[in-house]
Amino acid sequence: MKNIRNFSIIAHIDHGKSTLADRIIQECGSVTERELGTQMMDTMDIEQERGITIKAQSVRLDYVKDGQHYILNLIDTPGHVDFSYEVSKSLASSDGALLIVDAAQGVEAQTIANVYLALDNDLELIPVINKIDLPAADPMKVAEEIETSIGIDATDACLVSAKTGVGIRELIDAIVDRVPAPVGDPEATTKAIIYDSWFDQYLGALALVRVFDGQVKKGQNIKLMSNGQEHHILDLMYPHPMKKIKTQTIECGEIGIVVLGLKEVAVINVGDTITDAKNPATEPVGTYEPAKPFVFAGIYPIDTDEFENLRDALDKLRLNDSSLSYEPETSLALGFGFRVGFLGMLHMEVVKERLEREFNLDLIASAPSVIYQVYLNNGEKINVQNPSELPEVNKIDRIEEPYVKATVITPSQYLGNIITLLISKRGIQTKMTYLNEDRVMLEYEIPMNEIVVDFYDTLKSISKGYASFDYDPIDFRVGDLVKLDVKVAGEVVDALSIVVPRNQALSRGRVLVKNMKEIIPRQLFEVAVQASLGSQVIARETVKSMGKNVTAKCYGGDITRKRKLLEKQKAGKKRMKSIGKVQLPQEAFMSVLKMD
Repeated sequence: MKNIRNFSIIAHIDHGKSTLADRIIQECGSVTERELGTQMMDTMDIEQERGITIKAQSVRLDYVKDGQHYILNLIDTPGHVDFSYEVSKSLASSDGALLIVDAAQGVEAQTIANVYLALDNDLELIPVINKIDLPAADPMKVAEEIETSIGIDATDACLVSAKTGVGIRELIDAIVDRVPAPVGDPEATTKAIIYDSWFDQYLGALALVRVFDGQVKKGQNIKLMSNGQEHHILDLMYPHPMKKIKTQTIECGEIGIVVLGLKEVAVINVGDTITDAKNPATEPVGTYEPAKPFVFAGIYPIDTDEFENLRDALDKLRLNDSSLSYEPETSLALGFGFRVGFLGMLHMEVVKERLEREFNLDLIASAPSVIYQVYLNNGEKINVQNPSELPEVNKIDRIEEPYVKATVITPSQYLGNIITLLISKRGIQTKMTYLNEDRVMLEYEIPMNEIVVDFYDTLKSISKGYASFDYDPIDFRVGDLVKLDVKVAGEVVDALSIVVPRNQALSRGRVLVKNMKEIIPRQLFEVAVQASLGSQVIARETVKSMGKNVTAKCYGGDITRKRKLLEKQKAGKKRMKSIGKVQLPQEAFMSVLKMD
């Protein structure tokens, strides 16, 4: 055990985690030059294409220092704010963490958030200043920033360039010297935490575990402490960048993959403790909070016959992404589908794309919303995820909406624009700190509903990409909120309903119907698009009908002949308008997102 090192890599998005992981794998000799690729730990196509890490990955490496053989268990974690849950569960199974900071960009919002997660888990932090080969790199200034904004000693920070390979061997030596060896009792009964899980089409549900006490053996009967279910271990493997290495036992302090041959994907819960079925442990490995979804959206198959396929796809995807939650939902406009809970907007985008790619589904998504606490006049409290489920106005006493603490770090030249943006989103400033002469950290309390849609994109746009953003939920607060409905051809489209502040309802309604007018295809009859608060219409646009010249066949003759044809056309359009149905394209449901 004294020669095992379990460590994670944490950083803000795009600070070079995946590239650094590739270099460490290469330096340890786990892959040949021919096998070496870019972003080896990012196994999904969508990760490779976007250049982001979505799912934490683990790998077991061998390293020799001063004649001693060491086992390094490396966990590469995502950097985007939406995937901080992946970071937290990886840190729960680590003994140390590399804190990567870009030598040109300095400390960012997610850097600070990840540090707090690491400190909560009592991990040994090693500051690493990456990209020192860039012309704009200023490692000394960044080291000062780490000490000022985070409060950890950066005098012995490792200076590396993951791109060129400078400082990688010294970094691995620092990991061996500074990350503590795992602690535990090898002779005690088995106790291991599941910190990741995914579905393999040949092996079934797989659990990635860290053993804290005892050992896990092939052929052993184990028990899941959360539900008391017993299972038989069919196989054990160590994670490797190119292939899985089979083993008979996973010893105390080690990380490995447990194959239970399960086809029921909901059995394995991340954060659950595995113990021996005959001689079970009395206490689980610490407490572990499940992921809490922040954003909810309806996902529906375009072809209603695909509903069961969508259910199966969500079941399988949930094992790969345990932060996903969903329940069946019916929409008058879209038919049968699911109300899905996401960690944020990028998470929603990624899940929808994975469902379409990996399971060949054609899907339509409604506009995202957050969860509201609605207090009724009779004293009852209900949680509402879907705006269309809001009770009638005369039954509601008050509506409470979730607030978050938003942290924004920006160059001072963009400060005015960013403060204007935060105020327009109903933000309340609680703190403003200058990290150095040209970088400012802002803390605001802001309604979650204001940041789930296009806040991140707008922030990046007005700061030319330099501002960084992170948020933490704090509480629910009373808001003067109303439900804004959209009617198309006289029918309420429930999937387009949104909750807005009362004083913004008129302006948002006007923008929404204007956007919808541009998106809805023209029909053979006029289509009225209306925004309404209850029965009161507050905005309207009309989609003109397609023209057809019914008098083209008339070459002369009496004018009454033409008039008769025009009257006949007018009656036909009136009849179509009363019975006609309008098919809304996907863009119509996303037009709710473009209201600024």
